Parts: sequence; C-alpha cells; structure tokens
Amino acid sequence: MAKKKSQAEFVKWFGPLLDALRDLGDSGKPKEVSSKIAENLNLDDNTLDETLTSGTNKFHNQVAWARQYLVWEGLLDSSKYGTWKLTEKGKRTTLTPEESRELFLKWVEIHAKARKEKSEKAIIEEQAEAKPSEIDADSNSDLLSVLQSLSPSGFERLCRELLREHGFENVVVTGGSHDGGIDGFGILEMNPFVSFKVLFQAKRYKGSVSRAQVGDFRNAMIGRAEKGIILTTGTFTNEAIKEANRDGAPQIELVDGEKLIKMFERVELGLKPKTVFEVDYNYFNPNYALGN
Repeated sequence: MAKKKSQAEFVKWFGPLLDALRDLGDSGKPKEVSSKIAENLNLDDNTLDETLTSGTNKFHNQVAWARQYLVWEGLLDSSKYGTWKLTEKGKRTTLTPEESRELFLKWVEIHAKARKEKSEKAIIEEQAEAKPSEIDADSNSDLLSVLQSLSPSGFERLCRELLREHGFENVVVTGGSHDGGIDGFGILEMNPFVSFKVLFQAKRYKGSVSRAQVGDFRNAMIGRAEKGIILTTGTFTNEAIKEANRDGAPQIELVDGEKLIKMFERVELGLKPKTVFEVDYNYFNPNYALGN
C-alpha cells in the first residue's frame, strides 16, 4: 500500500499551488496558476510537456488534482466559474512536503470510507490518469473519445459547426492535400463596422501539437489572414504555446482538448445537458465527523 501511495505525484504541488495563488493576488485561472508554478519552480519543458496515456497533459492534470484536495481541505474556494481562489484559511496556510503528504492521506482515507466499493489503492490509481471532474461523471472523457474517433475530415467539419455556433459566419472547410496547412476559414464580425477573416486548423490528436507545427501554420497564414486558430483533441507543448504568442508575429489562438470540450458544452453542440450533484466532503467531515 505504501508503495502505491508514493505514486500520487500531484501531492508535491500542494504547497507550490498555494504559493502561486498568493503570487497572483489570491486567485487565478487554472492555466495561469500552472504557469506560475512552472515559473516559480523553473520547471523544464520535459516536465511541462509530458502526457498521460489518455493524451492529457500530465502536469496540468496533477495541478488540478492538487487543487481538488486543497478544496476538500477548505484552503481553496470550490468555484464553479473557472477561477481558483484562496479562502481565508488558505491565505494563511503554507504546506511543507510532509504536511502535504498528511493532508493527502487524510482525504484518501475519508474517500475510501465514503465509497465503500473503492479501496485506497483503487482511488489513488484512478487519480493517476483521470481528471478530477471525471471520477464521478465521465461525460467529458466520453466526448473527447468520440472526437478522437472521428475521421480527420469529419473532425474538420465538426470544427466548422463549432465555430458557427460561436458566432463565425461564412465558415468554409477547404480540406484536401493542397490546403497548405489550412483546414478552413470563417469571418468573425466584431461589430457592424469591423470584421476579419480567421483561418483554422483542426488536429484530431491524442498527443501534443509541437512548436514546429504551430510555426508551419503561421507561415501558411502569411498574406491570407491576420488571425488563426488551431483546434485539437490533444494538447500543446510548452514551446508550441510560446510560439503561438511570440512577440512580433501574428498571434495564434490555441484550443486544446480541455478547452474544446468547454466550447461544446457552452453551446450544447452534440450534447444533452443533465444535472449532476457532487458531494461536498469538506462540509460533511468537520460538521458530522465523516469517516469516524
């Protein structure tokens, strides 16, 4: 059991996550927080680009799990609006590796008792690969699997529909082997006086889009549009993100698998909404001695 528990690598991000949020003014978006942790600890690209077998970025997934445990402990606010925020308790708390380990073991035990069909070992194993939001509701992983199973041309057409649902007009899939890296384009109207052409590329991936691929897409854009979007069911390497936002070059919007799912959910494209209630273990444990 002890050997298996040691594989919960995300425990090492508990303290750094709290520190990163303080550096950001006590709140931040998930990717902002991950980036601040990487900056504070000077993490290398190999660490930032590693993926799980599902294709999910391992570092961001581990930070999300660290956040989940800190929410259960009452150190972070369980916001539903995509912003991570320190509670008053969290603002006063710093965690050593040993304290982080104790916090982790406490909540694994609580969940093992609350979910009698799951052993502590099984809980830790499922957390190593899945996202926090997928443990009790797997609709996100189902959607991503469906998108990854589409044909390349089918994914391109679906991206066309997604862009239309998000306000783009005259969206066209160019396709073919001579598209120069461009899969389609559309017109985005900012107001009655201003609109511009946007090129897009759809990559049905399980892995990561590289810096070179982002650079190739930008080169294909030259003289054709000032704005581009790359949509993928996979992830982007750290260097690819830097390339997309490089100073002096046309900026490219990057939409990874996680953001792609949120875009589908926002317009309910191919999805049927349902209400799911998640147990607030932090509420029950101190008030009613859960697990004792």
